[in-house]
Amino acid sequence: MENPNNSAGILAMAATAFLWSIAGLFIKVIDWNPIAIAGMRSLIASIVILIYLKRPVIHLSFTQIAAAVANAATMLLFVSANKTTTAANAIILQYIAPVSTAFIGAFLLKERTHMEHYAAIPVVAAGMIIMFFDELGGGKLFGNILAVMSAITFGFYFVFMRMQKDGSPLESILLSHWLTAGICVVISLFLPLPHVTAKSLAAIAVLGIVQIGFSSILFSFAIKRISAVSAILIAVIEPVFNPVWVFFAIGEAPGPNALIGGGIIVLAVTIASIINAHRRE
Repeated sequence: MENPNNSAGILAMAATAFLWSIAGLFIKVIDWNPIAIAGMRSLIASIVILIYLKRPVIHLSFTQIAAAVANAATMLLFVSANKTTTAANAIILQYIAPVSTAFIGAFLLKERTHMEHYAAIPVVAAGMIIMFFDELGGGKLFGNILAVMSAITFGFYFVFMRMQKDGSPLESILLSHWLTAGICVVISLFLPLPHVTAKSLAAIAVLGIVQIGFSSILFSFAIKRISAVSAILIAVIEPVFNPVWVFFAIGEAPGPNALIGGGIIVLAVTIASIINAHRRE
């Protein structure tokens, strides 16, 4: 049974997606390799979460560890996919996650996936393809496989976080960032040292504190109040915000495909969320 007041969860999840969307904008100004960025971002985010929690409850239960591993795997797989296929392919393929979440959630959580969810999934997929139609390329098979794997781990992450709805799922995110930072530090030992500038330090601080740190707190709030499939459907509005950030940063107006595809995604997610909120409340 979901928390009756799941409207707050829907809003928190939308805010989470909004914060996730600023990643690309700030990563562009950091002249570091992706492993260094991912590791430092996670390290800073873990400090933010630790300050918020004050006394984290680390009990190392199966769900706490499983959610942490799934999130760390998603972050590392998606970074790797971006390096080995086109960025558009990586985003499109990762956002098959709502499908995997619907099935994983039904099996592990026994949460019923409603008709509005099943209807929204293909509409969202169509909107995503329209958004990135001009950028889609053959990419590389290995990179595409990594992107699909990241979609599956992303789905498991949402489900394992939802399994902690009566506890404190934020500790799983804390563990995932420690794990990600540790893995990235080890890998970075074999890579050239990043070029540190005031601009790169400021950008990595925003990524760690706001884009991941604050969004983690919002996400842990949201996932306690809405189903896993509802949460991940709302999360797919993240790419819709990207053209908005680019417009504000460099004045580049989004093209017709971005506007049409983004509009379809927002409309589908909004209608599904309203129907689901009405059903629960």
